[in-house]
Amino acid sequence: MGERRKSRELALKVLYQMEHGDAPAEEALASFADNFAAPARLWDYARELVMGISERALDIDQALAAASRRWRVERMDRVDRNILRLACFEMLFASDPVPPKVAINEAVELAKRYGADESPAFINAVLDSLMVARG
Repeated sequence: MGERRKSRELALKVLYQMEHGDAPAEEALASFADNFAAPARLWDYARELVMGISERALDIDQALAAASRRWRVERMDRVDRNILRLACFEMLFASDPVPPKVAINEAVELAKRYGADESPAFINAVLDSLMVARG
């Protein structure tokens, strides 16, 4: 498994923890890093993702809401919602954007590992819709 994928997994876990405990991004990252060992290079990208998603949360959720007309973001499964936020941030808001095909593939792989049975198809559909809407 590539380092970026491992960093995405760390970021997903931190984002999920943030939703359960309402901890700010820095606090959640520090708490998670204290309890789960990982090389610093993995935490660097995970931190970039978590902080970026935290800073652009409103923009990300608005983009996802527009792409998923049938599902309100706040009603999505927490794992799915945070996987979508990761991919959306990487594609649209990161300082060095990830190509959509790569971001979507990585999101689907995360959904296969951490989501429900229907999560990969749902993630793929929402992100495809997001990219079509963005042109």
